[in-house]
Amino acid sequence: MNTCLPTLADLRNPALTQALQHKLNNKTKPLGSLGRLEALALQLGEILGTESPVLEHAQMVVFAGDHGLTAQGISAFPSDVSWQMVENFLAGGAAVSVLARQNGIALTVVDCGVNHDFLADLPKGQQRAGLLVRKIANGTADSSMQPAMSSAQCQQALQNGQDLVKNLPGNALLLGEMGIGNTSSASLLLARLTGLDIELCTGAGTGLDAPAVERKTAVLRKVLARHPSATSPLDALAALGGFEIATLVGAVLQAAHERRVVVVDGFIASAAVLVAHALQPLVLQRCVFAHRSGERGHEFMLQHLGVQALLDLGLRLGEGSGAALAWPLLQSACAILREMASFESAGVAQKSRPDALTTP
Repeated sequence: MNTCLPTLADLRNPALTQALQHKLNNKTKPLGSLGRLEALALQLGEILGTESPVLEHAQMVVFAGDHGLTAQGISAFPSDVSWQMVENFLAGGAAVSVLARQNGIALTVVDCGVNHDFLADLPKGQQRAGLLVRKIANGTADSSMQPAMSSAQCQQALQNGQDLVKNLPGNALLLGEMGIGNTSSASLLLARLTGLDIELCTGAGTGLDAPAVERKTAVLRKVLARHPSATSPLDALAALGGFEIATLVGAVLQAAHERRVVVVDGFIASAAVLVAHALQPLVLQRCVFAHRSGERGHEFMLQHLGVQALLDLGLRLGEGSGAALAWPLLQSACAILREMASFESAGVAQKSRPDALTTP
């Protein structure tokens, strides 16, 4: 399988980076006093290729799919919750719906493989506002019995992700997801692509207690043993992943090629970036990691990628909720670069010479 995309260009531009750093250093503040917001501003300027970055028409896309592995009892919630939550997104009642609305972020839900027909009650050809149907099948196969998807299905999901991003406006993509059982797929991908033991990668998901987490871990260990040859990024994705994760991978790669800012939510969205990074490491230059999830494996995933998340609020909801919460920080970082005065423009004296305090 391939992603039909050329190799990502390296965004490193020493002249631009130096200009951005000089601009930040000469704002009316002590050097580095805005902490990680300055590093974020620098990254956003590098991604968008300008000293005065503007984030335009932000797009929150929630990728949804069902997982055959739920038949093995690895979730605290029934799989019907997947389609019920999609309806909640469309009705505007979910957490991500509220947060996107609060922050003026456009919200689109993509049916990548939910076991439900969201258009059943509509005349043929009619669509629903805020919903894109890119269904591969009514959920993946049970990966404890066979690969979750075929190579052809995986390739189609990747292509769907690329194509939908091409048709979105704006220069920022916020990643969200929904799918009962998808923390299991994320844990499996983390274990397979990093070599970590599955026990370290497996958490409570939708709220399992300790004994249930042990049972989940045992199931996932059997899944890995069933697919020993699925070691390349795309083979692992097909054997272990979900349709929504595969579609996310395509979306991330396309957004990276279009030099959009990619705002990564939590554990499952990061799993998609993990696969995309294994395919094209420079994808990380375009990614801002919104928060560190309360899901156990996420910290290991962030460590493997060598990145630090902006927030640490103990979130483990998914949906893109953490990405929406972090969004104002990205807006603030850009505004600091564009609007904050320099010492020269404001007529403010700069720091005295280091020896000035000790000179009689």
